[in-house]
Amino acid sequence: MKRKHSAIIEMISPNSKISRFTNFLRRFITYSGPALIVSIGYMDPGNYGTDLQGGAAFGYSLLWVVWLSCAIAMLMQYLSGKLGIATQKSLAEILREKLGRKLFVIPYWLSSEVAAAATDLAEYLGTVIALNLLFGVPMIYAAIFGAADVIIILALTSRKFRLLEQLFLIFVSIISFGYAYELLIAPPDIHGVLSGSFSPHFANASALFVAVGIIGATVMPHVVFLHSFLTKEKAIGKTLDERKKMRKLHLAETVFLLTIAAMINAAILLMAAVAFYPHNSQIASIAEAYKTLVPIFGVSAGVVFLVTLLSSGIASSAAGTLAGQIIMEGFLGKKVNVWLRRIITRFVNVIPTTIAVLLGFDPLHILVYSQFILSLLIPVAVIPVVILTTSKKLMGEFVNRKITTVIACVFVGIVLILNIFSLVNQFL
Repeated sequence: MKRKHSAIIEMISPNSKISRFTNFLRRFITYSGPALIVSIGYMDPGNYGTDLQGGAAFGYSLLWVVWLSCAIAMLMQYLSGKLGIATQKSLAEILREKLGRKLFVIPYWLSSEVAAAATDLAEYLGTVIALNLLFGVPMIYAAIFGAADVIIILALTSRKFRLLEQLFLIFVSIISFGYAYELLIAPPDIHGVLSGSFSPHFANASALFVAVGIIGATVMPHVVFLHSFLTKEKAIGKTLDERKKMRKLHLAETVFLLTIAAMINAAILLMAAVAFYPHNSQIASIAEAYKTLVPIFGVSAGVVFLVTLLSSGIASSAAGTLAGQIIMEGFLGKKVNVWLRRIITRFVNVIPTTIAVLLGFDPLHILVYSQFILSLLIPVAVIPVVILTTSKKLMGEFVNRKITTVIACVFVGIVLILNIFSLVNQFL
């Protein structure tokens, strides 16, 4: 009886709770990596373009779209990562098996590649613009370096994937601290924040277009594919009990890091709303945004803005290149030459984008339109993730709860409805 009593005391004692938390924290740090890499996709230059235009043109009114898109992204990334843990296969691999015939596999693969290409377009542009404005590098040279940045990073980290994860931690930290500083020197109006967060509406058709772009920049199809691959790599060879513990760590990491990504997304829009709306609401480029920001809040604000953009461009480019590689390998069912794939992925966008920039096309508009295309392609990744994770046969004990499936279906429905309305407004 005394033993039982002492055991109970030990279980509820503060030291015991601290010990359990310490153990969880240790396991969390050891596991972390997949959501860290994926999270950079939710604070990439595409987010800069759409959030910047949304805040400048419509003030705080589209803030609710940022929160909604981040909630959708968080759930879809959780389901994707859980799929990899449960099946020890990536989403692309499972789709190849389910679709079976090349007649169905090839079109699905190509549509996924279009999503990866649209993503890479935004990331590449972000790097080029940041290099040009931050260091005065001419566009043509910035375009050349922008093509090589990912290849250099992946070459340095190819033998130690953990090193790549640590680099991503640095990039995410730079972006996080950068926008904490921006909000410190340009504090938003609390009433405007609350109104924009809890009053869902669109001021006009242009606001709907930008909102769809924000969703496309946030719920990115290529990182939905990537997350299942990253968790699969950690789950291979693990027992069921180990994978159950891994799922809890995966949930914690996904919620924690994508919450940070959501805050950064909101911070970009808030900064744009404070700095540009309504007197400079017609900001037409990132360069113009930078030049307008400096006189209002000082050189440091402009420099921090560009440093975060550069960090975002380089890190998200690396994630996008990895995603393109695993999409191709998963759908084709065979290994491809890593360097050939990385070079192809990078240069698919480099040549046309460089020509467009040199001809004077506005990089901010190219960014926003690329994210609009991404939003149209979201169903390619999220619909199968929702369907597959409801399969008891495939998922076993990791199958979705009913409430999870209902919420996921509602989110998918919202994305489809907004896409349809936006297409109708654009072309009719």
